[in-house]
Amino acid sequence: MIAEIGHFALVLALCVALVQATLPLIGAARGHAGWMALAGPAALAQLGLIGLAFAALMHAYIVSDFSLLNVAQNSHSTKPLLYKISGVWGNHEGSMLLWVTILALFGAAVAACGHSLPPALKARVLAVQAMIGLGFLLFILVTSDPFLRLDPAPLNGNDLNPMLQDPGLAFHPPFLYLGYVGFSMAFSFAVAALIEGRVDPAWARWVRPWTLAAWSALTAGIALGSWWAYYTLGWGGWWFWDPVENASLMPWLAGTALLHSSIVVEKRDALKSWTILLAILTFSLSLMGTFLVRSGILSSVHAFAVDPARGVFILALLSVAIGGSLLLYALRAPALKAGGLFAPVSREGALVINNLLLASATATVLIGTLYPLFLDVLNAGKVSVGPPFFNATFVPLMIPMVAAMVVGPLLPWKRADLAGALTRLALAGALTLLVVLIACWQRGGPSAMALAGIALAAWAVFGALAEWAGRIGLFRLPAAESLARARALPRAAWGMTFAHAGLGVAIAGMVGASAWVDERILTARPGDVIPLAGYSLSFESVGEATGPNYTARRGRFTVSRDGHVLGILEPEQRHYTVTGMDLTHAAIRTSATDDLYLALGDGDGSGALTLRLYHHPLVPWLWFGGLMMVAGGLLSLSDRRLRIGAPATRLRAQAAATA
Repeated sequence: MIAEIGHFALVLALCVALVQATLPLIGAARGHAGWMALAGPAALAQLGLIGLAFAALMHAYIVSDFSLLNVAQNSHSTKPLLYKISGVWGNHEGSMLLWVTILALFGAAVAACGHSLPPALKARVLAVQAMIGLGFLLFILVTSDPFLRLDPAPLNGNDLNPMLQDPGLAFHPPFLYLGYVGFSMAFSFAVAALIEGRVDPAWARWVRPWTLAAWSALTAGIALGSWWAYYTLGWGGWWFWDPVENASLMPWLAGTALLHSSIVVEKRDALKSWTILLAILTFSLSLMGTFLVRSGILSSVHAFAVDPARGVFILALLSVAIGGSLLLYALRAPALKAGGLFAPVSREGALVINNLLLASATATVLIGTLYPLFLDVLNAGKVSVGPPFFNATFVPLMIPMVAAMVVGPLLPWKRADLAGALTRLALAGALTLLVVLIACWQRGGPSAMALAGIALAAWAVFGALAEWAGRIGLFRLPAAESLARARALPRAAWGMTFAHAGLGVAIAGMVGASAWVDERILTARPGDVIPLAGYSLSFESVGEATGPNYTARRGRFTVSRDGHVLGILEPEQRHYTVTGMDLTHAAIRTSATDDLYLALGDGDGSGALTLRLYHHPLVPWLWFGGLMMVAGGLLSLSDRRLRIGAPATRLRAQAAATA
């Protein structure tokens, strides 16, 4: 009965979305206040109905209701509760339900928090958001119903893919979807602005918080996915330029450009047409990722293996959403008034360079991802585009982008003195040179690319700190005054410092994990001692272990250095009894500066086991840097000036003061 309630709630949500997508839009065109006011309650009702459906499906997973086909195919009674819950979105149907739930959540948030929005703009934004929801609700009900019954119901389910039974994968998809779907708000604001024919600094202020929230969530989702791939798949890497990995990177790059260009619209009333286009393209890239993982055209550990018919339906939705918005842009964008002028050397100019490089990098990843697929569709042969291509094309674009990122915040608006900004970065440059010299000494003359990467990382970190120090007058003013300035600094300024420095820390982790890794693949038996990068690993024993829904072969290794025992590593090779799949579970010892990584392989029949050992210098910095970027985004989001209600509150305060 609960499942039927969930299905009926989805049908009602479809009807509500239809009303929300039409009446408020007509009301805004005719100036009918009552029809425009329908948008807010409809958005809240849509969230309530879709939330009820999502809760019904989650209940079915928690109680192991195998009379539902979706639960029977993706769950098992012996599975831990965390993975029963994550199994809700560990499949195509459930993940699409999560998709529309988050879409409705963002629409309801605008309805509840957008009191300062003009009524016509708010009605149009929520109507466009409802159009997106309408398409995907129709897709779920027609092709991907998660509430289909199974008769007779089996005694147990088929279990979830063992690779998805991991804490990282429990939280990775929700954050990723918060990012993907969150960019729909920027898209809806952009389309609403094109319909209205007006883009101004107030519009940029309204759109920035939603873009920032989506960007922060997507950053967290990508970092969690990278961390999961690193320690779960047993290959020792953190990024492989997989097409589905690229599908998450492209909207992140475009969203980063959108975030920076909206600042120019807000501060200088410039780059309006470009910012609108970026908002459309960012969400379009998110939709493209949805198509790639559900169309059946990819063979990837990340992809849902579904029939191509669903891919055709999503492709039709993409054509309407992307094609329609771009057509509207082509018709209405030329009418947008140009904003303020600025010199090439200025903060606006630095942000334009930032946007151009990010857009070029996005195009590079897009071409590398889609080119093999187009060749395959045209029967023109199969081509593999992998790390060599992306390293040769993407990385050179990121080097000047990060270098300019440090200088840009030190430049004033409209016109700037580049020499003066570089002078303020003299100490940052000296510290960067010192770090490069230390890297040469420690690593014995690393490659030129590794040195360039470390220099870039240090430049980003020290440059962000130099900009922050300049804001508070560090070493120029008395300590008490600098401290007072730091306390009074807007949270958005703190957020920028954290995010920019976090990118530098992450780059250092990327360089260490890529350029300085030590790897050994060997066979060993209990009693052997294996040296690696100054560590000694003593193979103590190997035995059997049992989990809630798997059996495992578990090794035990003692890690020591210079005669001091540092810890125990217990890698496993698991066999999941229901699916019959084997999965390597690596053991990792993490310190502040490196990872010791050990994965257990097959035996050779004589008692020896194959081992994969890696020493990854600086790799923990990769995820710590990602965490810093997310923290920077959240800090900026908490700034009162970036909250939706801030303009209205300020206006009310000004009116009270005047009275």
